[in-house]
Amino acid sequence: MSNTQQKVQDAMEEKVQDLLARKDKLRLGGGQAAIDKQHASGKMTARERLDYFFDAGTFMEFDLFAKHIGTDYGLDKQTLPADGVVTGYGKVNGREVFAYSEDFTVVAGTYGERHGKKICKTVDLARKMGVPVVGMNDSGGARVTEEMGALSEYGQLFFRHVRTSGVIPQIALIMGPVAGGQAYSPALMDFIFMVAKTSYMFIAGPPLVEAVVFKKTTNEELGGPDIHGRISGVSDMTVADDKECLDRTRQLLAYLPPNSSEKPPRLEPTDDPTRVSPELRRIITADPRRSYHAHDVIAQVVDNGEFFEIKKEFAPNLVVGFARLHGYTVGIVANNPPVKAGCLDVDASDKGARFIRFCDAFNVPLINFQDVPGFLIGNEMEAKGIIRHGAKMLFAYAEATVPKITIVLRKAYAGGYLAMCSKDLGADFVFSIPTAEVCLMGPEGAVNILFRKELAAAENPKAVRQQRLQEFFDKYVNPYYSAALQHVDDIIDPQDIRPSIIRALEVCINKQDELPRKKHGNMPL
Repeated sequence: MSNTQQKVQDAMEEKVQDLLARKDKLRLGGGQAAIDKQHASGKMTARERLDYFFDAGTFMEFDLFAKHIGTDYGLDKQTLPADGVVTGYGKVNGREVFAYSEDFTVVAGTYGERHGKKICKTVDLARKMGVPVVGMNDSGGARVTEEMGALSEYGQLFFRHVRTSGVIPQIALIMGPVAGGQAYSPALMDFIFMVAKTSYMFIAGPPLVEAVVFKKTTNEELGGPDIHGRISGVSDMTVADDKECLDRTRQLLAYLPPNSSEKPPRLEPTDDPTRVSPELRRIITADPRRSYHAHDVIAQVVDNGEFFEIKKEFAPNLVVGFARLHGYTVGIVANNPPVKAGCLDVDASDKGARFIRFCDAFNVPLINFQDVPGFLIGNEMEAKGIIRHGAKMLFAYAEATVPKITIVLRKAYAGGYLAMCSKDLGADFVFSIPTAEVCLMGPEGAVNILFRKELAAAENPKAVRQQRLQEFFDKYVNPYYSAALQHVDDIIDPQDIRPSIIRALEVCINKQDELPRKKHGNMPL
C-alpha cells in the first residue's frame, strides 16, 4: 500500500473513530451522575427503556445529532445530547414500531423546539409507514427558555396526533412527570399506561394550584396513577414499574393491527374452538338476585382464559378489553353485575364508547356480554348528563361496521338493552341463554304502571301484584318472546357460548358494511 493510500485509509479511520466517540458521548445523555439519579428514583433511562422494549438488536435511532435551538440563560454554553429525546424505530414481536423516549437526564427531558420536532417527525414517519407509534413520556414540561418555539411544537404535535388518530395505534407511556400543556399529547393518543409511584400528569402542578386556588396538594394527589386510573379515567392501566409498563405495551401491540387498513394478527389457535364450558351453568344462575363477575364469564369463553383488560379500575360496572377467540383478536364489552348492578352510568358510557370506537377504527370485532338493567337513573345522573353520555354508547355501536356479536346473559332492559348492541344497533348475531330477561322495562315497573288502579283497589295488593308480575314475566320477560320477534337469533345452552360465538365470528370475519358518505358524524361529546 502506498503512502498516499495509507494516509487516506488513516484519515477514514480517524473520522470513524471520531464519529463513534461523538455518538458514545451523546448516548450518555446527561452523564453518569444524572443516570445514577434516574436509577435511584426507580426509573430506567430513556435508552434503557428502548433497549428493553424492542426486539434485541432491531432499534435504529435517528436524529441523534439534533441540537437545541435556545441560547438564552446560559443554554448557549450547554450541550443537550439529542435535545433530551431519543427517537427511532425497531421491531416488537417481529413487527415494526416507531418510538420516542424522553430523556430526563438531559435538563429534565424538557420539551424544546428541536425536541418537539423530533417527536413530530417520529409520528409523521409512523403514519406514513403505517405502523404503531409509542411515546415514552418523562419530562418536566415546556422548556421556558425557548418560549414560543416550544409552545408552537406542542401545537404541531397535537395536530399530528389528531390527524394520525384512527390511522395507526398511538400508545403513550407515562414513566415520569408529564406536566403542563404536554399532558394533552398522551390524552390525544389511544392508550395511556402509568407507572406507580414514579409517574404523574397534570396541566398545572402543585405550586401553581396553590397560588391560584389556595389549596395545598401533592403530585400524587393532583395527578398520580390512582387519580387517573380510578377517578378521572385518563389512564388505561397502572403498572408496578418501567419493565412491566414495557411488557404490557408489547402485549397490547400483539392484539393490534399496524394500521387501519389491515386486520389484527391472527395467532395459531391453541384452544379448542368447540370447547364447551359447563361451569357457565353454575356461574350464571337462574336466580336473578344472585350476582356473578363478568371476568368469570369471559375467562370461560375466550382462548385459554387470557384477557387484556383496559381501564380496570375506572367505571368497573362495565368491563372492556382484548382477547382472542380461535386465534382472532376481539374486543370484549361486558356489563359487570356486582358493581351498580351492571347499569350504564356516565363514566361507563364514556369508557365503553371510546373502546368501541377504537375497535371499529382498527378492525377489531366486538363481542358483547349483556346483563344490564338500564342506564343509571336519578337526580345526580341527570345533572351529570347521562342522556348525553349514554348517547355516546348508542352512537359508537351504531357507527361501528366491524363484526358485532351480542350474548344476552340475563337482564336486557330498555335503553341499556339497546346501548349494549342490540339488533337495532347493528348486531350481526344476538344469542341468548334461557335466563335472559329482554324487555322494555323491568316487570316491577311495568306492573306498577299497567295495573296501578287495580293494585290501589285490591283487598290484597301484595297477592295481586305477585300474580300480575308472574303473568307479565311469563308473557314478555323471556328470551322466547324476543326470539319470536327476531330480536334474538338463537337461544343457547350457557355451556355453548364459546363455540356459538366462534362460529358466528368465522362467518362474519370478512363482513362488508359501509357508512353513508359524509365528512364525519357529530358524536354527542
